[in-house]
Amino acid sequence: MRIGLIGLGRIGAFHATTLAGLEHVEELVVTDPVSAAVDAVIGRIGKARAVADPAALLADGLDGVVIAAATAAHADLIRAAVAQGVPALCEKPIAGTLADALAVEAAVAESDVPVQIGYPRRFDPAFVAARDAVRSGALGRITTVRSTTLDPAPPPAAYLAGSGGVFRDCSVHDFDAVRWVTGQEVVEVYATGAVDPDAPHEMYAAHGDHSTVSALLTLSDGTIGVVSNTRTNGRGYDVRLEVHGVKDAVAAGLDEGLPLRSTQPGISWPSGPAHEFFMDRLAEAFRIEMGVFTQVAAGEVDNPCTVADAMGTTWTAEAATLSAAEHRPVTIEEVRAASGA
Repeated sequence: MRIGLIGLGRIGAFHATTLAGLEHVEELVVTDPVSAAVDAVIGRIGKARAVADPAALLADGLDGVVIAAATAAHADLIRAAVAQGVPALCEKPIAGTLADALAVEAAVAESDVPVQIGYPRRFDPAFVAARDAVRSGALGRITTVRSTTLDPAPPPAAYLAGSGGVFRDCSVHDFDAVRWVTGQEVVEVYATGAVDPDAPHEMYAAHGDHSTVSALLTLSDGTIGVVSNTRTNGRGYDVRLEVHGVKDAVAAGLDEGLPLRSTQPGISWPSGPAHEFFMDRLAEAFRIEMGVFTQVAAGEVDNPCTVADAMGTTWTAEAATLSAAEHRPVTIEEVRAASGA
């Protein structure tokens, strides 16, 4: 297969390595406006070839394209791929604004070209096992789901300025994991946030953003979801999910790299070293995700995360953003009605 990759920043460069490692990917066609990023990928990946821009890439007769460009470019690039008939995997979120996400949803609905949205926890073996436990009934009725994403350090201020805020950029992974594992939709959100007093103004406060947030989610069957996020977890990259039922409880992410130190005397677990970032904690999930995408592009398997599916996570992020800003519970029905959807 010949796969395209648009965007060679932090996540794009990581995807380049993952895609190149798939045996059935014969050529990787890449593009990025930063020539140094292109040169770095071409220099270390023998099967990679560069083209001038996304238009040239999409016209290159590819079997599929991975979109890892900046969030603001997602909507246009998805529509361009669909117009060209090229199956696409686009990193979350669907688009930079709700209006653009709705426009993408409408455009994709009128086409049979598959568009997969990138939520790698759906492919993490531990998260898959947690979902299987829920779906099998082994846990009984689910009472509480806890999902955590704690980043070790914030990304650059310029990235945060265009991210859409922590709920749209970071918390969405947890919102999606809660929806996917339980099979339920979020109906109401109550969110709050705090700002690191030591962070420069342009990092968070200037954009009405937060460095640490929590959200309570009410799911369609009455289950309560608890989401916790921060940009500054000094011990490492912490991604976990707990599912508590009336019969049993399970957790994903409790491995030896868990960046958490027990204060119980005599306990040496986890032994470490702590996970540093998504590149080590979710490496296997990304590899599986990219492999599945090539199967989606080839028409061999169903799309595991459609735009329509991912819109459930988008609505949750919009409700959380409004809830934190106005200090009140917000229903998904409210934000849908306000958008005219």
